[in-house]
Amino acid sequence: MKKIAFHTLGCKLNFSETATLSRLFLAEGYEKVPFNQKADVYIINTCSVTATADKKCKQAIRKAIRINPEATVIVTGCFAQLKPKEIVDIPGVSLVVGAQEKLNFPLYLKHIDSQKAPTVHSCESENVSNFFPAYSIHERARSFLKVQDGCDYVCTYCTIPKARGKSRSGKIADLVKEAEEIANSGLKEIVLTGVNIGDFGRGSSEDFFSLIKELDQVEGIERIRISSIEPNLLTDKMIDYIATSKKIMPHFHIPLQSGSDKVLQDMKRRYDTDLFRKKIAYINKKIPQAGIGVDVIVGFPTESQAFFDEAVTFINSLDIMNLHVFTYSERDDTLAAAMKETVPVNVRHQRSKYLHILSAKKQRFFNEQFLFTEQKVLIESKDKNGKLSGFTENYIKVSLPYREALFNTIVKVKLTALLEDGAMEAEYL
Repeated sequence: MKKIAFHTLGCKLNFSETATLSRLFLAEGYEKVPFNQKADVYIINTCSVTATADKKCKQAIRKAIRINPEATVIVTGCFAQLKPKEIVDIPGVSLVVGAQEKLNFPLYLKHIDSQKAPTVHSCESENVSNFFPAYSIHERARSFLKVQDGCDYVCTYCTIPKARGKSRSGKIADLVKEAEEIANSGLKEIVLTGVNIGDFGRGSSEDFFSLIKELDQVEGIERIRISSIEPNLLTDKMIDYIATSKKIMPHFHIPLQSGSDKVLQDMKRRYDTDLFRKKIAYINKKIPQAGIGVDVIVGFPTESQAFFDEAVTFINSLDIMNLHVFTYSERDDTLAAAMKETVPVNVRHQRSKYLHILSAKKQRFFNEQFLFTEQKVLIESKDKNGKLSGFTENYIKVSLPYREALFNTIVKVKLTALLEDGAMEAEYL
């Protein structure tokens, strides 16, 4: 029995796809082993959202080759789609698989021994049209269910449309069946993932609102979370529905990217700060306990000090839980990379540090509102201090005394103390 190891970098979408590839290979008779152990085959699912992500991808590739120089090393994911030549030139890489070809993995592997040279199986991003269905099971307490892939937006800083191709989706009926399989596995929570999930159903009679209503009816699933969704695609009727749902969690992850209208325009985002402010206000009106995480990019080429200050003022005014801060990184073949303006790297890092501090303050203020309240927590893991860790419905991280039998169960707790890392201590009820 050949041994196979997987390594995933990047987003929840990548994790769902790696989990599905893992099941495909187990069905072919492979034995799965940890990535840091000797294996016959290594599959590395890569990310390319930043220059740092590219660097981590190459490090993972070289690590696999060091562990077993005779192994078959296969690279897929966004970095593989964008820079296949750069990867295949690394001595020891056997196969590079692009976005369109993931379903053909087992077929490629059957013929790998007869290959005389490293091979690339890929196509141009505009020709990527297949939807590769994917979901994770047993990798953790939550399942990542892929509902959508690709993006038709042309944000000036982003390479994801080139890496993932055009927007496309699964069918609601198929996704409901996959959700039922997840429920039958015993998992309690599903996280809906994609590149631009609010764009679900583009070109068909289906849409994202219809999808969440159908998934809300799946028996056995107790929690559904919506991953990052564009503010212009998060409709009021969705928010109204989520406010009444017992399964869809009061937790939103919404990209802002900049609190300056000028910078948003330069980024070619499809909303302005007025729309964003109203969307946050509507969520807080309908779901007062909602946890709202917001993505922000610092150091975009046209982000002058004045525009950054404007963004900080805007972000300060928002009633949100925390920020996910990304430092701008030049990406090849993007409009932003060709802009004449630039923000020095040290200034980007200073601004990032400032927003991380602001995020910590917002997280603490948000958590304080729930001190000594009763909450429901899904127990997911054991933390470095030997305690159990999980999340409330509105995504406050919680630390609890260790009880092994409680893994993958939802327990009632009282939040008792604030912790320095943005989490909260709790006691069982």
